[in-house]
Amino acid sequence: MQEIHLTAQSHNSVIRCGQGVFETYAPKYKEGQFFIVTDSNVFALYRHLLWETFGININIKILPAGEKSKTHKYLFEILKEMLNCGMRRNCTVIAFGGGVVGDIAGLAAALYMRGVNLVQIPTTLLAQVDSSVGGKTAVDMCGVKNVIGTFYQPQEVLADPRFLETLPEKEIRCGLGEIVKYGALDGGIFAKLTENKNNLKDLRFLSEIIYRCIAHKAKVVKDDERDLNGLRKTLNMGHSTGHALELYYGKKSHGEYVLIGMYFELFIARKLGICTGQYAEELKSLILSVIKKIPYYADLEKAADYAKFDKKNNDEKISLIVPKALGESTEIKLGLEEYVKLLKECGGGL
Repeated sequence: MQEIHLTAQSHNSVIRCGQGVFETYAPKYKEGQFFIVTDSNVFALYRHLLWETFGININIKILPAGEKSKTHKYLFEILKEMLNCGMRRNCTVIAFGGGVVGDIAGLAAALYMRGVNLVQIPTTLLAQVDSSVGGKTAVDMCGVKNVIGTFYQPQEVLADPRFLETLPEKEIRCGLGEIVKYGALDGGIFAKLTENKNNLKDLRFLSEIIYRCIAHKAKVVKDDERDLNGLRKTLNMGHSTGHALELYYGKKSHGEYVLIGMYFELFIARKLGICTGQYAEELKSLILSVIKKIPYYADLEKAADYAKFDKKNNDEKISLIVPKALGESTEIKLGLEEYVKLLKECGGGL
């Protein structure tokens, strides 16, 4: 087991990683008042574990699985249920699930009685390496991702690789999308990934890389918790284009769209002379080792419209975080017309 102490401006978090952290640290929360938020898929897999750990008579909200639950409707259902269960200000909200559960449960914890304790127990690879850490909470609205939210740090994150054993391959690819992103931001992670390019889905390897990704994010969040100096923006590499394609086309997972977004944005960086040479080829190869094939998208103009609503934009231009060199990235801003033109030039092939 390994620990990372995230010292943020608003609140400190302790992130515990490794086999056995759930059994070691989760049971202590049954001694106080707690409320669990999970989804139907996770509850079907782990209801007996929840009962064994927290008791049969638990206060729990089970959301329908998937992004469709990440709305103000379900947010207020959680808050109403917490009120009906008599939750007080010293209670703890336990987010037990993937990224959707973590985001909406975190926002509920931030809002209920102006803020109660929050614990993240991520059960997907994506949530373990990324979304459970750093305090971003949100729901979607009107087809725009994460438009209603706040920064609210969990007091504890329990990232136990035991939960990865039940994930389907698509969910592993989803998490690898964020892991490859960290590789593009951190030279040490990139080297580890390229050395193990044919072994990326091995659970033992993933257990090791989770800690390194969390450590990178924790350092970024410590220095720029609220996206004020541009450092935390780097964590959105691939997300501007990935979110736009995800919102317009759907079907694939968030992490797969991050990989596809990185592929398009790497093309743009190469086209503009920002990222060239052997590193660009190696990063392209790493992306394709996970996603295998980039789909052809016929309606890129319509999909690109969604990029206009990305939170990184602070003017009329599209903000992209693109790779520059090993362990380096940079922000570029493109007008919508130029952005669409470059996406079309990529056309699914670098």
